[in-house]
Amino acid sequence: MKKTKRFLALALALCLSVGLAACSNSSTPGGSSSPAADGGSGDASGKTKITWWAFPTFGVDSGYEQELADAFMAANDDVEIEVVTINFTDGPAQLTTAITSGTAPDLLFDAPGRIIEYGNAGYLADMNDLFTDEFKADVNNEGLLSSCQGRDGTYYMYPISSSPFYMGLNLEMLEASGAIDYVNLEGDRTWTTDNFVKMCETLRDSGVATVPGIVYCGGSGGDQGTRALVNNLYSSTIVSDGKWNVDANGVKALELLQSMVSEGALDVGNSMVASDELQNFQKEICAMTFCFGTSNEVSYAPIDDAYTQVAVPFPSDDGVPELEYLVNGFCVFDNGDQAKIDASKRFIQFICDDPTWGPKSVVKTNAFPVRTSFGDLYEGDEHMALLASWTQYYGPYYNTLDNFATMRNEWFNLLQRVLAGGDAAAEAETFNTNANTVTTG
Repeated sequence: MKKTKRFLALALALCLSVGLAACSNSSTPGGSSSPAADGGSGDASGKTKITWWAFPTFGVDSGYEQELADAFMAANDDVEIEVVTINFTDGPAQLTTAITSGTAPDLLFDAPGRIIEYGNAGYLADMNDLFTDEFKADVNNEGLLSSCQGRDGTYYMYPISSSPFYMGLNLEMLEASGAIDYVNLEGDRTWTTDNFVKMCETLRDSGVATVPGIVYCGGSGGDQGTRALVNNLYSSTIVSDGKWNVDANGVKALELLQSMVSEGALDVGNSMVASDELQNFQKEICAMTFCFGTSNEVSYAPIDDAYTQVAVPFPSDDGVPELEYLVNGFCVFDNGDQAKIDASKRFIQFICDDPTWGPKSVVKTNAFPVRTSFGDLYEGDEHMALLASWTQYYGPYYNTLDNFATMRNEWFNLLQRVLAGGDAAAEAETFNTNANTVTTG
């Protein structure tokens, strides 16, 4: 059976895919380590019963998920919704267990990395009917739309919001060291690789920070930050012709980082993932973070307002960044009950598209609406306006490419080898080979 044959690969991908960002935790109701979905589509009342599992994208213990469910049920008395909150630590394993035991939820709120894996493995209902011409024109972003598609072009995720990943800087450290001279704080704050190097060298020479910045490579947690750094320094790519590939410019970027580490302009974190680096930034041990985003700005805010966070896009050789980004959205599991599928899709459209609940839900994710018709939901907030302007720099979304989980594992190994003094070109070739090697169970 197709689903059974693909499960081992799916399980491996799910285990490796945890930690795209430094994530918060939330308890599972009832203390269950494997929450089970309701087995029937209805009861004596004639209602269709659906179960919604949600990572805490709306905030930890916010209660917003239940608020949405209650509002929908009040307007749709033919549907009953059970809300189950899962966390980023145990949730992926709980989902794997539920899928294999036939107790998958009806509805999931997550991101493309996991959702598209489920879709490609045959576990999801398609969402093609929700991607109308009107909706696609409203989104008006082919890269974002493609992030919701499986390898055959089927839409498996309905998106609600998106936000870029970027760098964070300590303003007071930059000013005290003089490194502020190399940072652009005007307009959209784009800047160059040359000025990034000069900033790091000035921080090093001043001694203001224990280390200027940390290239963390102890695991895959938040690894999109270090990839964005490498890919932007000399406008390189990690994907060519549908395959994982660190190109010649990527090798050049790795050589630059190797040189900066050896000269003390950056530090290497062989045992660190993004959350460790973010904690060092929060504690003012380092002057920058490569894993900033709208959620991490809040989670790792300065202690007692000790300093000022400054958001900047990644530096690039031509001054035009290409940013990675988060997409939040929903999928529906195909549990063999069309009534559940239909009810789940109705609920999704209520959350994402309702004139009242749609914008409110976007703001709860602390991100930006995928629907351009929603306009500016953070009117008067200059910082959010800056971040929204960076959507023009979104690059290709590669998190749904086959072997993504394997690539992530190979990525931090590549950084470790290069930053320990390995030949960047040779190590990149090893990465390219290993990242594209498909392991079968």
